[in-house]
Amino acid sequence: MSLKVHSLIYASMIGTLLGTTPALAQAPLELVQTIPLPDVRGRIDHLAIDLDSERLFVAALGNDSVEVIDLRAGRHSARLEHLQEPQGVAYIAETKRLFVANGRSGRLDVFVGPELAPAGHVRGLEDADNIRYDKGSGQIYVGYSSVLAAIDVATSEMVHQVKLAGHPESFQLETTGSRIFINVPSAGQIAIVDRNKGSVMATWPLDDMKANFPMALDEPNHRLFIATRRPAALLVYDTENGKRVASLASCGDADDLFFDAETKRIYAICGQGVVDVVQQRDVDHYETAAQVTTAPGARTGLFARSRKSLYVAVPARAASLAEIRVYAVR
Repeated sequence: MSLKVHSLIYASMIGTLLGTTPALAQAPLELVQTIPLPDVRGRIDHLAIDLDSERLFVAALGNDSVEVIDLRAGRHSARLEHLQEPQGVAYIAETKRLFVANGRSGRLDVFVGPELAPAGHVRGLEDADNIRYDKGSGQIYVGYSSVLAAIDVATSEMVHQVKLAGHPESFQLETTGSRIFINVPSAGQIAIVDRNKGSVMATWPLDDMKANFPMALDEPNHRLFIATRRPAALLVYDTENGKRVASLASCGDADDLFFDAETKRIYAICGQGVVDVVQQRDVDHYETAAQVTTAPGARTGLFARSRKSLYVAVPARAASLAEIRVYAVR
């Protein structure tokens, strides 16, 4: 047997042990910390981060609370209680405000300052879900019912609303343009909204792919990433023409998706209990580089580029406590 064949076999064995393919010499994600979430039961939804004060906010939907983690100390530090199915959270550093979208009450709650004091709310947002911040306009966008709403961060007043064909799930805002890309799984489409005009400018059908919940964007390379659940797949679209340029099988029950521009990797957090790490070889070619085991039901998280960390929310199961697992990007 040649030395080259021996090397390939050895690389494959090491890759299997590390949860990687031979394309990656080391595991792309390393579990470096586990932070318990005491007395948190039920489903956990989305996360947000305060980079200046090093706080992580966790929407504990099933617990009707937002859990606050002190990342410096590596421990749970506070709880915002008496919420009603918090789903989306967004922290705005410029105004030191935390926005929480509550699905059951249809209310957007606002908290301010280091102590997270209540600072008002917006009502009438049925099944309020994902939140994104548009720094250029000073507005946050909230998906609810069959609408995408723009709300002024400083005044908490509604600016405009865009009617969609169904409930909006994950969406992404261009930073160099005016488009918003929105997953609308009940309509089997991706909707593209012009936020300057406040209207839908196009829709891209998913055809045979269903349940498109998470989304990520590689804006410089004009690529949009969509994870579907039926079947479990990662789809890649050219944002210039709306054409699907790549697709590959992915992990099941994905609910959060992130693109790491530095390493050219995509992280799909899946409820089946894994994170799929997909490598972008070029803008039209992708391959699964690793599948990192997490825990059943852990399908949401947050990628913090500046901290080179992926936070994965693990719900309580039987005797196991809820927790946040911190993975370092290698």
